[in-house]
Amino acid sequence: MEDRQPMAPGGTGSTLRRSAEHRPALSDLLRDGPTAGPTRRGFWRSPLRGPWLTSVLGAVLLVGITVMFVTGLLSYAAYNPDLGANDKTPDRGWLGFYLFSWPTHPYWLYRLTQGVHVTLGIVLIPVLLAKLWSVVPQLFSWPPVRSAGHALERLSVLLLVGGVLFEFATGVLNIQLDYVFPGSFYPLHFYGAWVFIGAFVVHIAFRVPLTVRMLRGGGLREELRSPARAGRKDPADPTDLVTPHPAAPTMSRRGALGMVGAGSLVLLAVTAGQSIGGVLRSTALLAPRGQDPGPGPNGFQINKTATSVGIRARDVGPGWRLVVRGRGREKVLTRAQVLTMPQHTAALPIACVEGWSTEDQEWSGVRLADLAALVGFTDAAPGVFVQSAQRSGSFRSTTLRDNQVGDPRSLLALRVNGADLSPDHGYPARIIVPANPGVHNTKWVTRLTFGEQA
Repeated sequence: MEDRQPMAPGGTGSTLRRSAEHRPALSDLLRDGPTAGPTRRGFWRSPLRGPWLTSVLGAVLLVGITVMFVTGLLSYAAYNPDLGANDKTPDRGWLGFYLFSWPTHPYWLYRLTQGVHVTLGIVLIPVLLAKLWSVVPQLFSWPPVRSAGHALERLSVLLLVGGVLFEFATGVLNIQLDYVFPGSFYPLHFYGAWVFIGAFVVHIAFRVPLTVRMLRGGGLREELRSPARAGRKDPADPTDLVTPHPAAPTMSRRGALGMVGAGSLVLLAVTAGQSIGGVLRSTALLAPRGQDPGPGPNGFQINKTATSVGIRARDVGPGWRLVVRGRGREKVLTRAQVLTMPQHTAALPIACVEGWSTEDQEWSGVRLADLAALVGFTDAAPGVFVQSAQRSGSFRSTTLRDNQVGDPRSLLALRVNGADLSPDHGYPARIIVPANPGVHNTKWVTRLTFGEQA
């Protein structure tokens, strides 16, 4: 038998013993997580949380976000991003598979789709915040990854939460502050939407069965009648949202849903008027850039003023000329000469990407098709590249499709509501096209090039 010498205190034997004692503690930490903090189920103590409440909020968002995504895609299509100067999203690739020629009928189409998109986005903010609050324990669940399927779900949640916050934040900032993020709003919001919706679809695939089960067996009517003191135990909790150590209830789930619903109704009341118009326009407190500029024939909403984009008096004064080009021909017209051409009227609104829109205004001017005929397009009007005297800012030019040019209501407008255009509304001449986004109804027009893109 081999003799062994005793180890001195603090020697190698002591080090090995400490290492052996440390290994179980580390394995426990990896298996069970920290002994305190947000990864412990008892950390989140609200008795309101549970799969039933999360399922109700999720069902509302499922419908609302689907409508928002569809109307957002329609808004993007309305910008005609396949046409020259309009394309603000390079390398879009197959993500633009659905793009189509944006119609001019009905004339209020963009006003409707963009109004729904923006208003619904604002209204859903309380629901979104409540949903994120209801599932916050899952963001800290331990272990972070249990299996390949769980890893995919966790990744989808990360992209889902990040994507929805990014989309809502950029949308609201674009409405309220004329956008403050670096880079163009259009590609960032467009790409962000596809990342978010991909994560949204994956998340739905994991969660819809549970949501359906909760809503079918959860007793919505019973839940809405239950006071806070009654409490509620979900029939099953595969989500680990129900706390094992609930705090004393201060609100029922009925009250929580009521508070979220009230918040959404308040936002609806101070937002929808910007798109609906009429007497409700004065209630649109969340549309600071969509307010009326004053009384008179030109007293309706303005996005960008002449001063803000560098329009000078000589740019739109007596020396202003309209250059019409196409098929190798060129016509140069004064405003007086444009006024001698056949004048037509069209009652059309202006609808902006920020969600606000005007009432129908009575525009008068020359049909774009008649201007195309000046340079040889007598049979069918082609698309047109429109340029402005605008010196700074975005959308100094735009491209219109042939169906837009050919619509008899599409005008180079010289007057509105019986009066000359004001400088802020585009004097001496501006584009007005049915169902066209406001920024593509170019103001201070100086050049029309038919049959060519930028």
